[in-house]
Amino acid sequence: MFLGTHPLRLDDKGRLFLPAKYREELSGGLVITKGQERCLYVFPMAEFERITEALATAPVTAKSVRAYSRVFFASASDEVPDKSGRITIPVALRSYAGLDRDCAVIGANSRLEIWDAPSWDAYLAQEEESFSDLSEEVLPGIL
Repeated sequence: MFLGTHPLRLDDKGRLFLPAKYREELSGGLVITKGQERCLYVFPMAEFERITEALATAPVTAKSVRAYSRVFFASASDEVPDKSGRITIPVALRSYAGLDRDCAVIGANSRLEIWDAPSWDAYLAQEEESFSDLSEEVLPGIL
């Protein structure tokens, strides 16, 4: 489970240190791909394989399944962190997410998300307003 918000910086070569507490879990490999709201998703390899299996059972006759799968897999990059816990984020993915220097790496349960720091701040400010209202819709009767 990935938790928290971690302010990090991209270096000049497009590399990013993974949050220290997750380096061991991700040391065997991970997949970075496009996420919603112009962020990047970072999945441990096992979680990416689980998602791949789930999408393999979706009907390819459904246009939305084809479209989602194309973007999701075509933009995916498998990475192995170096000995220092850094990953290289491909140029196309950095461009998609608007990553320049300051990033916010957030825990999102089964994945990490990489955001441009100002974009994350703006998103959080907007969504915190409706956070309490959403709990009943998202988790009815649980919270």
